[in-house]
Formats: sequence, structure tokens, C-alpha cells
Amino acid sequence: MSDRDVDIAIRDDGSLVIRPHGTVGPDQAVYLQQTLVHALRHTRPLRLILELRYVADIDPINVGTFVAACGLGDDHQVAVFLDNPSDDIADRLAAAGVPRQRLRHTVLPEPAG
Repeated sequence: MSDRDVDIAIRDDGSLVIRPHGTVGPDQAVYLQQTLVHALRHTRPLRLILELRYVADIDPINVGTFVAACGLGDDHQVAVFLDNPSDDIADRLAAAGVPRQRLRHTVLPEPAG
């Protein structure tokens, strides 16, 4: 995953937002896992938000990564939310073990610039 495939930002409220783009496949798995583990174990924001609005598809490896991120967040007292997934992606995440209350459909402003 290159910097054009994911945006990372910190909101004023202390939330860390990770925003992948396009198809999240096996080529991005290691980078995404490392990013999430670093954020949850070392940065430890108030909450971590995976903004999935721009994700067209996600492979099973990364579905598992998102499930694991929820558990790791619980272990480190970081709330993990997966915002704005498509219905298909939300169903796959829920079937894999992401609690439905972590799958949020929010209206967020478009990122600047």
C-alpha cells in the first residue's frame, strides 16, 4: 500500500482516521497490519476509525486484519470503529466477527485538499 492508497489523519477530538482507497488486497496486507498494530499499541489514540467509504473491495486476509484490530483495540483501551463500509463489505466484516455496533454509517465531510 502506498501513500496514495491510504490517508492517515488525526482529528481535533484525538481520533486517528485511517482511510484506505480502492481494492484492499493481499498486496496491502502487511502494510495495513503494521499500520494498525503501531497505531493501537504505540500511538494509542482515543479511538481509531477505519474510514471505508472509498474501499471498493476487501480480501479475506484484510477482513481478518480488521477483526483482529477490534480485539487489539479492546486490549489497549482504544475504541475501533469501521465507518461507512458498503453493505457487502459490512456483511462480510460482521460474518467474520466484527461486532455490528462497530460498523457505523456516518456522514463525514470530504477531506480537504
